[in-house]
Amino acid sequence: MHQLPIFLNLTGRTVVLVGEGEAADAKARLIVRAGGRIVPAWEEGASLAFVALDKGAEAVVADLRARGLLVNVVDRPDLCDFTTPAIVDRAPVTIAIGTGGASAGLAKAIRQRIEALLPARLGALAAALHAARGAMKARWPAAADRRRAIDAALAAGGALDPLDGDAADKVNDWLAGDAAIQPSRLETIVLTSADPDELTLRAARLLGEADHIFHPAGTPAAILNRARADAVRHLADAPPNASPPGLSLWLSF
Repeated sequence: MHQLPIFLNLTGRTVVLVGEGEAADAKARLIVRAGGRIVPAWEEGASLAFVALDKGAEAVVADLRARGLLVNVVDRPDLCDFTTPAIVDRAPVTIAIGTGGASAGLAKAIRQRIEALLPARLGALAAALHAARGAMKARWPAAADRRRAIDAALAAGGALDPLDGDAADKVNDWLAGDAAIQPSRLETIVLTSADPDELTLRAARLLGEADHIFHPAGTPAAILNRARADAVRHLADAPPNASPPGLSLWLSF
């Protein structure tokens, strides 16, 4: 990963936009959609800036940085503190696709593929799950149990499959039904390569779902990075005798 992806809350915040023309207009639309307030030059309270200039960008960037702003320069990734991704907007669900400024065209092509997959009401499902947080906590008081129940519901073909356009209407029925939690289990993944691109589909899926990862010393970091960021890593010489709650993985060579 070459950049840290984050989502900024710009509502009511001041954003500097220097420049004119189509590129500047596109950035302006993006800022306004995110609720930001645009000014043409630095002013107190601004923390972010976009520069859309064909000439003189370097001097403008240096001045803005000296004032403590993070800067994005259109079509100049070498001058950027951050880049803006292609966006799939299913508010409150937002999906960002970035290439670190390498190819906006590639990011756009990927965005178009993802947009075709996701139903228009995906945001309504997110809102329904948020509204049901209290009911979910009451049904599954333990956070680990709650997460596993939600994971099962949101899995492909699950009760709340995100690709089901009507999933938002099924949250209450899911809560009232027999939403059983999957029992704890241990799965083994035999690694045949240090290249994460050579993981089988099953291995990649399990790494993305696991609660605990047991692995020997020397396990490639590139493989471990494919696991959930919040999965607990355990350095071990052998698989555990008793699995912790949830899904555990033993990685072997």
